[in-house]
Amino acid sequence: MNNTVPRRKATFRLLLGNRGCLHWPFLILMILLPGELASQTVGEQTQVKLLRLDITPLVGYRTSMSFPTGQDQQPTTPNVIFDAKPSYGFAIGGRLNEFDLIEFRWARQDSSVHLQGSVPPTSEKVVLNQFQGDFTHEYILDSLPMWARPFVMGSVGATHIGNGMNGFTRFSFGLGGGIKLYVSRHVGFRMQGEWLPVVINPQATFVCGGGCVVLLSGTVVSQGEVVAGPLFRF
Repeated sequence: MNNTVPRRKATFRLLLGNRGCLHWPFLILMILLPGELASQTVGEQTQVKLLRLDITPLVGYRTSMSFPTGQDQQPTTPNVIFDAKPSYGFAIGGRLNEFDLIEFRWARQDSSVHLQGSVPPTSEKVVLNQFQGDFTHEYILDSLPMWARPFVMGSVGATHIGNGMNGFTRFSFGLGGGIKLYVSRHVGFRMQGEWLPVVINPQATFVCGGGCVVLLSGTVVSQGEVVAGPLFRF
């Protein structure tokens, strides 16, 4: 009887290990808790990555525009021609998810305007500045590799055309599309084409060169643009 009691006490002490058993819950927590925190951190990082910032410098070419006029209230008057020239600018925006993007885009075109068929030909240097909000959706197609994503876009904004002395600002919008080629998750290349109408309503007065003042009376004039540039994602 006396030997049985000490053996039981010895076994109990061995299981406890001089308070060693008290450390096991803490050891288990130390093992499980970092894993749980790591999974939460990964989830949070994944959510943050869905709202990446896209920045794209753009260089391209814009077509000409033809503005109907109402000079001297004559029914038949020559149009004002806005010449086709290169353009440049940038786009910056945030992603709603992996495929949808909202951007602000600025484009500038240094050009000139002249009266159609004027003799002698006279022209006036003008600058086009366009400020657009772009709404873009990208696609993944089975026929293309994963790093190539076609996209479609719609734009709304304002366009200012002027020469420093006079000018006008009117509502503009656009429809277009293109493709993005991703070298890595953060670097790529973007190419796009877009139809960009400008609403000339109400009428606008403009100096076309040589002191000629014309009244632009068209409702909508159209311009096309093709641009490309490197794409950076953060």
